[in-house]
Amino acid sequence: MTIEPARQFATIHEVVKAARNNLHQGVWDYVVGGTDTETTLRRNRMALDSIAFRPRVMRDVSKRTAKARFLGRDLRMPVVLAPIGSLESVHEDGAAVSAKASEIFNVMHMVSSRCEPGLEATAKAADNHRIFQLYVRGDQKWQDDHVKRAIDNGYLAFAVTIDLDLYTRRERDHANRYFHKTRQQAVDDPEGVARTKAFQAAYDWDNVKHFKDKFDLPFILKGIGSVEDAVIAVDHGVDVIYVSNHGGRALDTGRGSLDVLPEIVAAVDGRAKIIYDGSITRGSDIVKAMILGADAVGVGRLQCMGMAAAGVPGVLRVLELLEEEIHISFGLMGVNNWGELDKSFICKAEPVTEPHVFSQHPMIAFEPHIY
Repeated sequence: MTIEPARQFATIHEVVKAARNNLHQGVWDYVVGGTDTETTLRRNRMALDSIAFRPRVMRDVSKRTAKARFLGRDLRMPVVLAPIGSLESVHEDGAAVSAKASEIFNVMHMVSSRCEPGLEATAKAADNHRIFQLYVRGDQKWQDDHVKRAIDNGYLAFAVTIDLDLYTRRERDHANRYFHKTRQQAVDDPEGVARTKAFQAAYDWDNVKHFKDKFDLPFILKGIGSVEDAVIAVDHGVDVIYVSNHGGRALDTGRGSLDVLPEIVAAVDGRAKIIYDGSITRGSDIVKAMILGADAVGVGRLQCMGMAAAGVPGVLRVLELLEEEIHISFGLMGVNNWGELDKSFICKAEPVTEPHVFSQHPMIAFEPHIY
């Protein structure tokens, strides 16, 4: 007898445990790990943990809603299922799982170009709010072809990842001798991969200008981590600034993304929308990011956990739990919706746990093999 996800998974902890049991060591470490010392990954979590709520009471909170509007779409909550490469190693259906979950739950989905089943097939899998994210592996003609294909397949915006010009040393993968599809290509054909990676390394502001001049489609730069680059981006007409450090999988010993977010929001000053991601593992994390100026929040590793645990129902269960935690946060903070929140509801505070990828789920602390 199949158990309903709501009964099978009462907590995120149980989703993570099921995912751990279903994934072999190489895939597990690929999903949860970061670069080198994993300092950036931990600082993502530390930045969120260094914010405390300042609740207000004696307010009518009977009309709570997590609904939001982003890029002209009404969403059940301001969440983007973030782009993840090689999702097919987590679940055989890859990005199609996330696409279906995003349609059912009515959140956005950003599809990675380094993920099966590919641009067209993922679009056919669901009638959802979808964005395509590109790793640049070809010349300008190759890039333009991907934009045209995205437009033809109903993608509502186009993103380019800009924070991973070089392969990083994710030492868990090296220690496991684990090579997902992209890494295996680098092993099998290092010269060919080096040639295609050169296009990513050469991607610059002239490419952004070309896109804005040629295409009438919202344009997103994913991986902005400084005020300076955010300002240049909006000066070039970029529609969405995606504040991210690749989940701690790009530059090591960087800042936590939430530490960077308020500075970028202030510098952009409403000239572009803002997506934030980095260690989102609780509904309260989403609330903090939104208070600090995000318009939407990317969910990456938890998406993988739900997918590995139970496919589409697993991702849906993760989203349900995040939504429930948002509603609880709203009710106990004294607000009904995102518009009632401002920075008066938060303050700086000392973290109480050592940060790691799932440190906000204390039951996992009793099962250290999980992380």
